[in-house]
Order: sequence, then structure tokens, then C-alpha cells
Amino acid sequence: MLTDPIPAHPLHRKLAILADAAKYDASCASSGTAKRSSVGGKGIGSTEGSGICHSYAPDGRCISLLKILLTNFCTYDCLYCVNRVTSNVPRARFSVDEVVRLTLDFYRRNCIEGLFLSSGIIQNPDYTMEQVVEVARVLREDHDFRGYIHLKTIPDASPELLQRAGRYADRLSINVELPTVEGLASLAPEKDGDAIRRSMARLRLHIDDAKGQAREAAAQPMVFVPQARPKRAAAPRFAPAGQSTQMIVGADATDDATILTTSATLYGSYRLRRVYYSAFSPIPDAARALPLQAPPLVREHRLYQADWLMRFYGFAHDEIVTPGADGRAMLSLDVDPKMAWALAHRERFPVDLNRAPREMLLRVPGLGVKAVERLLMARRVRRLRAADLGRLHVPLKKVLPFVLTDDHKPTRAMETAVPALAPPAPVQASLF
Repeated sequence: MLTDPIPAHPLHRKLAILADAAKYDASCASSGTAKRSSVGGKGIGSTEGSGICHSYAPDGRCISLLKILLTNFCTYDCLYCVNRVTSNVPRARFSVDEVVRLTLDFYRRNCIEGLFLSSGIIQNPDYTMEQVVEVARVLREDHDFRGYIHLKTIPDASPELLQRAGRYADRLSINVELPTVEGLASLAPEKDGDAIRRSMARLRLHIDDAKGQAREAAAQPMVFVPQARPKRAAAPRFAPAGQSTQMIVGADATDDATILTTSATLYGSYRLRRVYYSAFSPIPDAARALPLQAPPLVREHRLYQADWLMRFYGFAHDEIVTPGADGRAMLSLDVDPKMAWALAHRERFPVDLNRAPREMLLRVPGLGVKAVERLLMARRVRRLRAADLGRLHVPLKKVLPFVLTDDHKPTRAMETAVPALAPPAPVQASLF
């Protein structure tokens, strides 16, 4: 029976420490499942270990990534971070060769399809960033590694290092950490909000330039070489999967309206692919400035739903949530943001499925983007009926009170029809 939860082998010990330390980064996390393990000889595998996470490739495939830190040593003292310099946690540090070897070993065993690499700050930002980039360079150039690589970049690193990172990584990300400049100054005074946004702007310019050159290369005529397949000149590559960021939710008193405003600004200014929301998790020996309890995990879920409404459903950030009696604008924990908006705008419903524009159909609770597109295609050739909704496998109890068809008119007032749609009271789930 093992008495020490950390393996004795030096490399395995490092992996246990640095994979666990990386779990707080939600940029590609999948969490919330029930805890299961094969302890006792039953079954194979475990959901409790860290190190393998799931993300999505640009073409929509779900891929498994080795998710680790290069090191959890850090010179910064961010109050919300378990790896801060004053934190009393086991420390470890990989060498470049060790990360490369682990990645290739896991890949050859078909356990992963790529690497997610982040790091604490050691010596200075440039030194740390050089180490992170070197891992990606060795994988790409020395081993011809063609799997997915996501690098967490350091905003204070030099522009030249950020540019090199984009040559090897599929995606780059820089964490804004907190939704407001005031929050960042209070909980992470060593981090510079302006530097973070300058680095995001540089990445956007590099990504846009690479895409522009790729379009120009595609428009060029093919080069013909005797006894060789004709080909076009390759365009320069720079983070083809774009950039993303992460915000911690619940570490300060910032309300949901402010969080969504920040997200909308980030999407508009830097063309981010994703903003990730990470519910604050209480850490050992926490500072007094931090809350004693984690926010309800359902709050994180509601923010993701609201983010989806902004990105795919045509909602503006300032119409999704409205101030409450206490003056704070928070998303409802009882119903999803789309339903909450519909209940607050009853005068806009029911929506005629045969006449309403796409923009209004997207605001009907229960109708997703694909369902709306299929309804628009179907109504070009015939009148829509309630049975057509059933064929789309949409949640009829949720949709029918808000729509009108030739054979369906809501028979009850929305006030009496909708309460049954509310989900059970939210229960706090385990984050890991």
C-alpha cells in the first residue's frame, strides 16, 4: 500500500506536482465529473488524476492534451494563485528535454494528441518564455512533432519571443487574470494590465498578418518543377488556432455585467477565439482579501452561456444581464441567460416561426443555431408546423410557450407556462 501520494521516481514526482499545479488553468480544462478510480483492483483508469485535459481543434475535433507547468516556482505573489512565491506547496521544475520526452512518450502510447504548456515565472519573464518556446521548437524542428501545441505566453516577455512562440504553437494564450484593472492591481500588483493588452494586440497583428499572407499565397499561381507535384509557396505560420485568455470569477466583488463587458471588449479588440471563465477556488493559507468560499459553480456555467449568446446568437453584452435590487448586475442562477431575457421581454413573444427573421428566432429559448438554420431552410419550401420542431429534437416544453405556427398557439399565459421550465435548484459540484 502506498503511503506517499507522490511517486518516488524523480520524473514521475515532478509530473505529479506540475500536472496538479496546472489544473487551475481552465483554458482547456474538462472538469466536474464524478470521482472514479481503479484503486482496489476494480476497473481501469481514473478521473481523479491530473495531467490529461481535453480541448477542441480548429476543425471541431475533441483532442487530448498533456497539461503541465514547466515549473510551479514563481517570483510573483498573486494572492489568488496556489503557486505564488509565498505559498507553502511542493515545488518542482522540468527541464526542456524532460517535457519533450514526456510529450513524445505519451503521444506514442496514444494517450494524447498534443501539449498544453504553461509555467510560473522564474528568474524573469524572458528567461521563462525562452524555456517554454524552446520546448515547442525542439518538438517541431528536432522531432517533427505534428500534434497540437498550446503555449501559455508571458505578457512581459519580449515581442521577439512572442513572435517565435507563434511559429511553433497552434494556439497562444495570455491570461488577463481578473475582469478589471482595479482587481488586478489589488490581487496581483506585480502584473501589468496594460502590458497584458499590449501583448494581446501584438499577437493579433501577427495572426492577422499570417492570415493575410496565407490568402495571398493561395492566390499565387502554382510553381511547376520537372518530375515533382506542382505546389504553391508555403505561407508563414503563426498560431493558426488564434489566441485565448482566462478570467477568474469570484475572487473579487466584480459583477457579471462587468465581466461580460470585459469579455466583449477583448473579443472586439483582439479577436480572441475564447474567453475562459474559472470559478475561484479557495487555496491554502489564503490572504484575507480573498473570499472564504468558492462562488457557486453554476455562476461559471451561466457566464459561459452568456458568452455563447454574445458570440453566436447576436446578443449585446449589455442586454443579457440587468441590475438587481442591490444594484449589482448578476446573471440568474435559476434559469439560463436566454430564458431570463425572454421572460424579461414577454412583449416580443410568441414568435411566428414562419415569418420571424433569423435574429429573432435565435432568441427563442431552446432553439440553437443549427435548429434555426434548418427551420429557415424548411420554411423556404413549405409552412412550418409544430411537428417540425419535434423532428429537430429541440426541447418542446421549453420552445412551445414562445413560438407560433399554423397549428400551434400558446394556450396559457407565459407566466403560468414557464415556471415548469426552470431546472432544479443548482447544487455545488466538485471542480476537480
